[in-house]
Parts: sequence; C-alpha cells; structure tokens
Amino acid sequence: MNRHSAHGKLVRDRIPQIIRDAGEEPVTYEADTEEYQSRLRDKLAEEVAEFLAADEESAPEELADVLEVVRALAGELGVGPDQLEKLREAKAEERGGFADRIVWTGNR
Repeated sequence: MNRHSAHGKLVRDRIPQIIRDAGEEPVTYEADTEEYQSRLRDKLAEEVAEFLAADEESAPEELADVLEVVRALAGELGVGPDQLEKLREAKAEERGGFADRIVWTGNR
C-alpha cells in the first residue's frame, strides 16, 4: 500500500494536542524531508479517495482536505500559494479550464 512501515500516518499539526486534550498521550516523530514528501503523496491519495467517496454534504470539507495537502506538496516543491495560483491561471489561459464541461471522444 505505502512505502513506509506499518506504523504511523501523516497527520495535521494540531492532532497530537487534540489527542492530549482527550486524555491520551500520542506517540509521534518528525519525518525527515524524504519521508515527509512521500507521506504527503500518500496523504493526497487518501484525501482524494475520501473526496470521491463523500456525499454532497461532506464533499466540500473533503475537497478542502485535498487542497491542504496540495498546498503542502507545493511548499515542498518551493512553490507558494500565490505562485501555485499563477501557474494554474497560466495553464487555464493557455489551455482553458473545465467550466464548459467539454468531453473529448477522439478525432475523426
């Protein structure tokens, strides 16, 4: 499934404190850069799967989780949110977005 030991998963920064507030003691460690980048990719797949399985009510929150991971991945690539948006805008300018709902079925 993933490239890491069976132990652990990447969690949001405040999760350990939330666990402490619930009366438990979390066991955590800080991933090195290579592991962090790999676990972020795993987390993206996890969050996308949750979005795809979500009902209409929970879909926006799940999509926000996807965006959080995308922003973290971009940061690891040295791309800030503003630069990421500029890249998206440039691609949309060149190739368009998805608002017209066009489905391509091939060429004649």
